[in-house]
Amino acid sequence: MAKGKYKNWLTEEGLTLLNGWARDGLTDEQIAHNIGISRSTLSEWKKKYKDISDALKKGKEVVDLEVENALLQRALGYEYEEVTREQQWNEKDKKYELVVTKRVKKKQAPDTTAQIFWLKNRRPDRWRDKQNVEHSGTVTNQNVDMSALSVEELRKLAKLDE
Repeated sequence: MAKGKYKNWLTEEGLTLLNGWARDGLTDEQIAHNIGISRSTLSEWKKKYKDISDALKKGKEVVDLEVENALLQRALGYEYEEVTREQQWNEKDKKYELVVTKRVKKKQAPDTTAQIFWLKNRRPDRWRDKQNVEHSGTVTNQNVDMSALSVEELRKLAKLDE
């Protein structure tokens, strides 16, 4: 496929390749490099050609959902099976082959960091670090003008604080 010619990337083959690169997690900069164009040119193509934009969006959507599901699974914890394989000599075929020697069910505990990340992003109203607190009522000025007081009066006030 000729590099840098937008018409080639509007073909079924070109759109499939763009979709695959996006699904594989490549950034727009990496995709532009693969095409042989600058990132700004790719941005222009995405604005001008809906098919190119859609192919990239659909590819990225797939991998984004996979990452979201993996994050959720990590936050909640999960079970998995660990399989151990060892080489054993097969006398009949006169060769070594891998044989399953052990299967163990294991549990991955929920990950609090993943939980915090999930909650801060999905429920920022309840889980962000900074909470907005509104105060209703009147606010009074606590500043007192003491410029008219004499030095002696100021000393008396200072002794009251001790």
